Amino acid sequence: MEINVITLFPDFFTSALHSSLLGRALKKQIATVNLVNPRDFTTDKHRTVDDVPYGGGVGMVLKPEPIFAAVESITPQCPQEVIMLTPQGQRMDQTLFKELSTNYRQLVLICGHYEGIDERVQNLVTREVSLGDFVLTGGEIPALTLIDGVVRLLPGTVGKQASLEAESFEDGLLDYPHYTRPPVFRGWEVPEVLRSGNHGAIAHWRHQKQLEATQKKRPDLLEKQEIISSSDKSLQ
Repeated sequence: MEINVITLFPDFFTSALHSSLLGRALKKQIATVNLVNPRDFTTDKHRTVDDVPYGGGVGMVLKPEPIFAAVESITPQCPQEVIMLTPQGQRMDQTLFKELSTNYRQLVLICGHYEGIDERVQNLVTREVSLGDFVLTGGEIPALTLIDGVVRLLPGTVGKQASLEAESFEDGLLDYPHYTRPPVFRGWEVPEVLRSGNHGAIAHWRHQKQLEATQKKRPDLLEKQEIISSSDKSLQ
């Protein structure tokens, strides 16, 4: 997969793209990430990328010309998705990461900054994506989150496929508790069932813990499953 990031601050990504699983995946060329700075496509001596908004108001707005030129400098590969990172977009979740990692060869991520981006840039965009219902200083943090979430699902990034299948949100539930050695630490013991060697009992315990954690921390996920289940039954 090829990921292109349109950003005024390419240095923001330098450390993260060389670290941990993400860094190793890029080194193995499971994916490539290209950082494209709109300032490189300006035509004035000040390399201007923003201007005052029409109609008045506070802040500055990113100009359309440098962003269009930056996106159009990328050789398109199909299927391609051009994503704008914005609080107004579809919220990131595991379903989105799986869709992008499975269905697209190329992603183009447009990171906004300042007060916003000229609305005409929407003519380039095929999808808007949000990290959540809040406002950040720019789109770099959401873009990095999306890159990490997508690349780790590509074959070869995570050593064992089973590690991905047993994670939070994969079956609509939160993850179960994890333990390792020592069996007792400061008086806290690893549950006996996990040391029993009884795989059926362990699987049952883990599923129950998933249900308990989801009910306690994210009951909305259980409600969502019930709605989907009810909808499926009504179609039968």
